[in-house]
Amino acid sequence: MNTNRIPIWKKAPFLRLIIPVIAGILLQWYIQFDWPLILFSAVCFAIALAAFQLLPLVLRFKLQILQGFLISLILIVFGLFITYQKDIRHNQNWFGNVYEDSSLIVGTIREPLLEKNKSYKADAVITNVLHNDRIKNATGKIIIYFEKDSANPLSLFYGDKILINKKIQQIKNSGNPGAFNYQRYLAFRQIFHNVFLKKSDWILLHKKDINPFQQFLFTARENVLNILRQNMQGRDDQLAIAEALLIGYTQDLDKDLVQAYSNTGVVHIIAISGMHLGLIYVMLVWLFNRIPFIKRSKIFKLVLILTCLWLFTFLTGGSASIMRAAVMFTCIAIGKSFDRRTSILNPLAASAFILLCINPYYLWDVGFQLSYLAVSGIVIFQKPIYHLVYIKNWGLNKIWQLISVTIAAQILTFPVCLYYFHQFPTLFLFTNILLVPLSSVILFVEIALVALAWIPFVGLYLGKLTWWLVWLMNKTILWFNSLPFSIWDGIYVSVLSTILLYAFVTGIAYWLLNKSKFAFKLSLFVLLCLTALTGYTKWKTSTQQKLIVYNVPQQQSIDFINGNRYKFIGDSVLLADGLLKNFHLKPGRIALQLNKKVDSLSTLYQHNYFYQFHNKRILLINESIIFQPAAQKINVDYIIVSKNPKLYIPQLAQTFNCGLYIFDGSNSLWKIAKWKKDCEQLHLRCFSVPEQGAFVMDL
Repeated sequence: MNTNRIPIWKKAPFLRLIIPVIAGILLQWYIQFDWPLILFSAVCFAIALAAFQLLPLVLRFKLQILQGFLISLILIVFGLFITYQKDIRHNQNWFGNVYEDSSLIVGTIREPLLEKNKSYKADAVITNVLHNDRIKNATGKIIIYFEKDSANPLSLFYGDKILINKKIQQIKNSGNPGAFNYQRYLAFRQIFHNVFLKKSDWILLHKKDINPFQQFLFTARENVLNILRQNMQGRDDQLAIAEALLIGYTQDLDKDLVQAYSNTGVVHIIAISGMHLGLIYVMLVWLFNRIPFIKRSKIFKLVLILTCLWLFTFLTGGSASIMRAAVMFTCIAIGKSFDRRTSILNPLAASAFILLCINPYYLWDVGFQLSYLAVSGIVIFQKPIYHLVYIKNWGLNKIWQLISVTIAAQILTFPVCLYYFHQFPTLFLFTNILLVPLSSVILFVEIALVALAWIPFVGLYLGKLTWWLVWLMNKTILWFNSLPFSIWDGIYVSVLSTILLYAFVTGIAYWLLNKSKFAFKLSLFVLLCLTALTGYTKWKTSTQQKLIVYNVPQQQSIDFINGNRYKFIGDSVLLADGLLKNFHLKPGRIALQLNKKVDSLSTLYQHNYFYQFHNKRILLINESIIFQPAAQKINVDYIIVSKNPKLYIPQLAQTFNCGLYIFDGSNSLWKIAKWKKDCEQLHLRCFSVPEQGAFVMDL
């Protein structure tokens, strides 16, 4: 029997379940159905399906499509339900429903503190809200930033309870164009508030709340890190990469080095993913098959393998990609133990179904998306690509096999990578051929180091070997990253463009695999639509005229935009291609397709502190200036205030008729609060960039 002729939904029946569930998750997030409507829909569709079963057999056979439609509707409602119930804001005990500005809250530290430049960061769970001498039980998560005190280092640990006497803040986005949606990212983790605490804002309580298993994981994680730090040569880039590669500890990573890994297309090496779990799975199977009293019992061997896999999964923090791999390998291991052979797409879809039932917000996780797309690409395209070339030599054949896997993984991931990261690593083939095997060797050496570190000298030599192997990998990465044209950068792809890219890839792939003329014609039509959309986008950006005051903490940053050209006014630190520029400014400039920074624009005129941009008059104040009252007030459209100048709004109002006062992120919050109060008293319009996000004016 030719299994290639079997429809994919029969080889992988879980695909038929997961598609309507995903539809329900998306509907609930973007439309937000109320609970009574979800319940009513579930009852109606269940009754309709039950009534369908009462029909005569012949009629049911003829109307099978109706049965499938009703089941799909029930699964969509199931997606609505799991998304609704996962949203903690619908929980009556969520602290956000009972909290007031004067309330005190009791929180429990749920992880070891993370040291930042100016603070300590921790995730906490709210257990109680105190208001008017009443204590209410509550639930919900919050991010806490503790002020650093060099004289007295902070000594808080997992499980400690604290009483917080400080108004909490809702988490907001920067509002910068094209910026990462941090607010939504934390909302998917059910975190909506944060707070910055000084020593006087909190009290350590004597009671603790410790989960023994969680404490075991934190202790084991710290022990692994200590073994690496004791046996490798100092705390440097090599140690940081080794920590990330083994257990996903990323706090010591140098951001420029991580960017180099991303630029060369091998960032998955240091982001714990299915590749790592797959290597560990293969190692465990090989090891347990050679231990006589274990290999005789399939059940005992299965339990040991799954226990080790899940311990490693939780030890690394349980990211979406590693959870996907753990669930999938669990399905595969159980199937092999009971001699159940099936398409790999079925356990893949089953793992996605299980994970989305646990947490439907995984659907928006970039790691979740990339891991499933990569594995799907390998499953669908690796064999056809591999069979294009026959190589007799064993070594060259293995290299070609790795190349085919790399290409197959890229086919379905590159549109998403373009959408999220706006870049494409042109040398990904070469870097993956060299560094995936090397990183695999490093992973096994690190496991041996952790297992054998207690033996004198063995740990020391394995630590040195790990250091030199990671050094070689880092040097290779940096060399590739330094090559000209190693990366195609600054690519802007919209949601619609991404959908069209996938439609084109799907059509071309179906044409090549099944010789379908219709698929080929459809892919050409999609390509035409994509070309037209790209042309329209370029025309639209060529006519744009904008003023943007970016929201960059403690920095002045303004762009005057005319077409794809822009003039930047701001602090010199933002001119360098560093973290501040890449995080705050670069995404917006890519989204607006700005590719020409100029010293002057034909539509922008400057005289001292005054700017004329098209028909808008702008006054930029970035130092203390005394303006004398004018007999006839000067008309300006915007006054932008930067760099904490000493000024008084009433005095400015005597000199200028201003349409809008803009206070940017380089000003202190207390000064902005004072200026806003003055504006309110004088009935003047104002805009606070740190509070309201970036100011964007379209002309």
